[in-house]
Amino acid sequence: MGEDGAAPADRYPRVRRRGQGVLEAQVIGALRRAPGPAAAVWVQQQLGGDLAYTTVMTILSRLHAKGAVSRSRSGRCYLWLAAADEAGLAALRMRRMLDGEHNRDAVLASFVSALLPHDEELLRTLLDEAGRTP
Repeated sequence: MGEDGAAPADRYPRVRRRGQGVLEAQVIGALRRAPGPAAAVWVQQQLGGDLAYTTVMTILSRLHAKGAVSRSRSGRCYLWLAAADEAGLAALRMRRMLDGEHNRDAVLASFVSALLPHDEELLRTLLDEAGRTP
């Protein structure tokens, strides 16, 4: 307890941290709003500037490794461009999770059996359309 009777946690409230998935979606969103390829510092400013530059660079590098963003060299830095939207990023995460499972068939069967009727119908339609595409 401090002199004012408040516990240290009361005087210094914890800052809520954003999860990696949330940060990735925010970075992708910022890049999609950009008028063209954007520098990491621009992305940092679009996210409110409360993230460290190194954090933004780490997120951009991870997104690049996932194929969700592309980059091109401009002088000493990179310019970044969204290659996927938020839905595409979610799909990449789902695919990576599925790729990490030993019994892929069981995971897919469990996923499909838990779908809502509308989602199941949509999935059937999408699979039919994908099967017709050369």
